[in-house]
Amino acid sequence: MDEYAEDRDLAQGDDPPVTAVASRRVKPGREAEFEEWVMGILAAANEFPGYLGSEVLRPSDDPDDDEYKIVFRFDHASNLHAWENSEERKRWLRRSRPLLHEKEKVHVLTGLETWFTLPSKPAEPAPPRYKMAIVTWLAVFPVVAVIFSLLGQWLNLLPTLVRTLVFTAVMVTLMTYVIMPRMTRLFSFWLYPDRD
Repeated sequence: MDEYAEDRDLAQGDDPPVTAVASRRVKPGREAEFEEWVMGILAAANEFPGYLGSEVLRPSDDPDDDEYKIVFRFDHASNLHAWENSEERKRWLRRSRPLLHEKEKVHVLTGLETWFTLPSKPAEPAPPRYKMAIVTWLAVFPVVAVIFSLLGQWLNLLPTLVRTLVFTAVMVTLMTYVIMPRMTRLFSFWLYPDRD
């Protein structure tokens, strides 16, 4: 996303939740230092408003794979923007330079496309919308059926607003952290047919 386009979007009131994926290639023998650096920058990000958490995707066992992916989640694009432009982050990036082959690459995702990121390729473009809709429906239907089967009698005791609040909170949490990462891997052959 272009920085000026991001500022225009925020000025127009479009401030969605975002996920940023930072890719870093670590020099051989510097992995332990890099792991320490990761813990430090994650602790620093945790102090910023709107920070929702991170994941670190480490290189595979392939000796040629030296790339780490660090996934940062923020509640609003404006809060990610504040983190990205902060002096604290700039200090941490300067500390990482001796450990890396090249400058980091950052890809920002918003909306449903964050559900369709493969752990091994989190910066790939999202698949076509119709494919995302089909896979999402295949995930939502059984989850809704299970939730209603297990919790339906208790949910029905709640007022409509509270019932809807509880149901959607459980649904979104399951979909984001449990179901969709697995569905994306399961259907990767169809979602990303040209992927090596």
